[in-house]
Amino acid sequence: MTASFPESSQAEGAAPDRRPGGVVHDWPVEPLPALEFDPLLHRLLREEPVARVRMRFGEGDAWLVTRYEDVKTVASDPTLSRALTVDRPVTSMTPHVVAPAGGIGRTDAPDHTRLRRLVAQTFGRKRVAALRPRAQELADRMTERMARQGPPADLTECLTGPLPAQLIGDLLGVPTRDIDLLQSWRAVILSSDHTQTESEAVKREIAGYFRTLADRRLTDPGDDLFSALVAAHAQQELSRAELVSLAVMLVLNGMDAVRNQVSNMVYALLTHPAQLERLRAEPELLPGAVEELLRYIPHRNGVGLPRIATADLTVADTTIRDGDVVYVSYLAANRDSSVFTDPDRLDLGRDEAPNLSFGHGAHYCVGALLTRMEAEVMLSTLLDRFPRLRLAVEPKDMRWRRGSINRGPETLPVAW
Repeated sequence: MTASFPESSQAEGAAPDRRPGGVVHDWPVEPLPALEFDPLLHRLLREEPVARVRMRFGEGDAWLVTRYEDVKTVASDPTLSRALTVDRPVTSMTPHVVAPAGGIGRTDAPDHTRLRRLVAQTFGRKRVAALRPRAQELADRMTERMARQGPPADLTECLTGPLPAQLIGDLLGVPTRDIDLLQSWRAVILSSDHTQTESEAVKREIAGYFRTLADRRLTDPGDDLFSALVAAHAQQELSRAELVSLAVMLVLNGMDAVRNQVSNMVYALLTHPAQLERLRAEPELLPGAVEELLRYIPHRNGVGLPRIATADLTVADTTIRDGDVVYVSYLAANRDSSVFTDPDRLDLGRDEAPNLSFGHGAHYCVGALLTRMEAEVMLSTLLDRFPRLRLAVEPKDMRWRRGSINRGPETLPVAW
């Protein structure tokens, strides 16, 4: 299934605003069906790799960098600051900034280095390998329940949603009874449809939850990451605001991003039967298949967090000035034809450059190994347990999330 792209360089209905220094593309970042790739990103990648865009919220415009090597250059440049975005109303696809001020996503070195070090060991190879049996236990239990209940089943409800939620809950020592509450908060915070007032109210609620949990863990610690962070806070290695921010971002990414990524992977496989059969015939391809699925699938809408230039820099013959806002698109970089052969085609045997789905540079996603492990466990368990797994509805009848940062199906009805 290869997407086709319109020839217009604008999103549908958008018109460029001509200002000194070039065209500013209005980019509404509207919901796209299924796994369709954003046509504006596709066009800019080919024809205007360093472009200026303006989204629905915030003020002014921003540079958008789309080509693979340029994205890597920008993402690893220490003169581009995340911290300077705090309290600056830059153009954005959401009315509020998901990542909290002072959190790991909106700090620079040395604060970012300190915060990352506190959580990195938990998400390292040794700890992720130790978590794999627990993930497999959950996958076996959940697919066994699916089999007993019989088809059709909603995979987001039976597996891809509850497994990562339970696993991140285990990591943070969140009681199982509170998982649904965190899920309800997650849905609002990651929405682009809720108002800033609604989003800020929910942020206060989830922050209050983790402040209360921190007080409890201070006197009754557990064998979990949050207890370790509470101990670090007690030793003044991080502030209370940083402690809460880390917990909130780990919950949001661990619950929402993995749910949608794996749901999208299953959908992609079920709608590419030749690739699915190849994976069934060659199960040893699974780790590489997960990498290709990460590259191919546009897992989010729009772009992530911006950076502010603190010095002039040149990217692909374009001068970005000190103080300018800069975004990178990892999605577009994953479709760069100078790096990936026939990039709009899913090829589970692909062996080219690493995908940039988890970012690059200092802000590379700390949970990348955990996400990969969860994807491998869920996909391998599904393929083993249900050799005739298929969509229970026609692809055209699937319902996809709208008004959310992360892309994915609302439900994923399957049969076997």
